[in-house]
Parts: sequence; C-alpha cells; structure tokens
Amino acid sequence: MNLPPLKALRVFECVARLGHVGAAAAELHVTAGAVSQQLRALTEALGTKLLIKQGRSLVLTERGLALQQAVARGMLEFTEGVRLASGDTQSLPAPAVLTISTEPIFGASWLMPKLFAFRAEHPQIRLRILAADGLQNVDWKRADVAILYGAPPWEGFWWRPLLNLHMFPVCCPQMLQGRNGLRHPSDLMHHRLLHEDDGSQWRRWLVEARTPYPGDADVHLEDFGMALQAARDGFGVALSDEINSSRDLRDGTLVQPFSFKVPAVMDYFCICNEERSSVPEVTLFIDWIVNQARNV
Repeated sequence: MNLPPLKALRVFECVARLGHVGAAAAELHVTAGAVSQQLRALTEALGTKLLIKQGRSLVLTERGLALQQAVARGMLEFTEGVRLASGDTQSLPAPAVLTISTEPIFGASWLMPKLFAFRAEHPQIRLRILAADGLQNVDWKRADVAILYGAPPWEGFWWRPLLNLHMFPVCCPQMLQGRNGLRHPSDLMHHRLLHEDDGSQWRRWLVEARTPYPGDADVHLEDFGMALQAARDGFGVALSDEINSSRDLRDGTLVQPFSFKVPAVMDYFCICNEERSSVPEVTLFIDWIVNQARNV
C-alpha cells in the first residue's frame, strides 16, 4: 500500500499526544480546521478509525495506538537524521531523559544489561534508574516508566505485559548429588523449602506436581533476593522464574532440578501514568524492552 503523506502523520502524532485538535493546532501553528482535514484524510487513506471522542478529548483506538507508537519512533529518527545530515551541532536539542523505576532484584539480575544495550542503540536518550518494590512505592514525580511484578488493573495507569512468567524450583548444583539428590519432585521431602511469601506459591507448585508438602523445615524470608541467595548457598530450594534466575541458570550458580513449571500468579508489567503513555521516549523504550523479553 502507498504511505500516507508525512504531513498527515505528523498532525496525527501531535493530536494523539495532546488529545485535542485545538492544542495540536496551536503547537503546529495551523487552524483547527486544517488539523481536522488532515485527520480525515489519514483515516480515509487507511480505512480505519484511529481516534475516538471521549468527553472533551480524543483517545486512540487499538490500531491508532499502534500507528502512534510507530510514528513517534519515526519522528525521533527523522530528527536525529536531519541533525546528522546538516552537521548543525549548535541547534542540537537537549538529550531526552527517561527515568525508569524497577525492583532491585529484577533490575540487577535481568534488566540492567538490557538498559545498557538500549542506551547503546539510542544514544539520544539518557537513562536514570530508580529502585522501588511495588507500585505504591514508585516515585511518580520522577519516574516515567516502572517495571514491576504485579497484577492489574491499576486505576490511573497504563500498562503492558512484559512476559508471562512460570515458576519452578531452583537450587545450587550440589543438591543434585548424593543419596537425597534432587532427581524427582518427591525428593523435595529431604530438603528445606525457601519462601518469599506465606507459602502459597510453593503449595501451588506442589499440588500441580502431585507432590506432598515436605514438612516443617521451611524458612520464610520477606525478600526474594534473600531467598535466591540462600538457594545459591545451599540452604534450601527456592521458587523462581525465567527472568529473575536467567543469569544464575546461565552461569551455573543455580540449576533447575525438574522441568515441571507452573504459570506465576502475577507477571511483570511496564507501567506508566496514562498521560505519559504516548510520550515518544516512553513508547520507544517499552516497545524495545518487550521485544527483548520475548527472547528469554
């Protein structure tokens, strides 16, 4: 199909970001009628609705959101390309700053290498990283995006799934050896279970694996990172997932004794305030990190 005019796409991106024809007209220095005309032309060219009226604002349809995210990324690339072609360093805009809040264990074990890769691919965006456990602890005055373990809905926020997690036991390699080595789920009877909750996650895994509860030697730890460290040190068996234990499993500090796994009760999500969901740097980063998670 033929691409719509660049002017129409630019007008659409502006309206989608601001949510109002009048505000877009003021930013583009044109009349509201000219903005509406461009939107109609774009809608007719694509044969689908991109925006719908909601109160006094315009909101994106599902297809409109997909187009807006692509156009926003393209506008960033166009701007950088024009700057490089012109060699105009005097008019170089201030680098965009993206502030990301995440949980410490997730940030250290999986996210941090991805952030350095993102920075290398997009040097025009500077990153700042905050640490917070749970949505209620995120400093939304500073954070543009949060990546958290949880379960929506969250009122006033926009979110997108990062990855559907699965829970499975992990332990140090030495626990696979000896008379009571972990070879079958029933061998857990001889080992301590490490919990980072009230025990419900382990009970769920054991029920699905048709294995009786081992006993009373368990230890409950409030912090997930402490549970994983105890497992690395050989003090018991913890429950983990593909993301938080990816580096340990790759390096061999932890092993997965059984192939059996169950879907996690909650998952990791990219979350931002609704009014930030159409900011170009935010949509660019979320699209990028979700794509990275698909390769886990």
